[in-house]
Amino acid sequence: MRASAAAAGTVLAFDFGTQRIGVAVGETKLGVAHPLTTIPNRGGAERVKAIEALIAEWRPVLLLVGLPTHADGTPHAMTARARGFARQLEDRFALPVAFTDERFTTRAASSALRDAATRVRDRKAVRDRIAAQLILQAYLDGRLAS
Repeated sequence: MRASAAAAGTVLAFDFGTQRIGVAVGETKLGVAHPLTTIPNRGGAERVKAIEALIAEWRPVLLLVGLPTHADGTPHAMTARARGFARQLEDRFALPVAFTDERFTTRAASSALRDAATRVRDRKAVRDRIAAQLILQAYLDGRLAS
């Protein structure tokens, strides 16, 4: 994985989960992330096809994957799965892939949806893409600060 900052342009961010993958999009020059979609993570061709369509539509310069860890930063089982997903992205699409800390993003997204009075049955469908937005916004904010 390439850890260096990408050139200016569009970034697609992924909140990888075993059931769903949240996706957000942002532009490095504008520094604003937007929730995009949620992809069912059933693996295989369906997942690849959905990501391929997003890449064709948005033409990103970077793919960003949220890296889950324990609160103290140590890795756990999902850390390895997210790294594996990132390797698959890099191998398949030949685009730079970077990681960013995603600790607490799903919890923050769930809290924001509760605060917005989103119906319980609608939360899961939106939560993962909001988490991806938070991941990407943190990355963009860090990029603008440096």
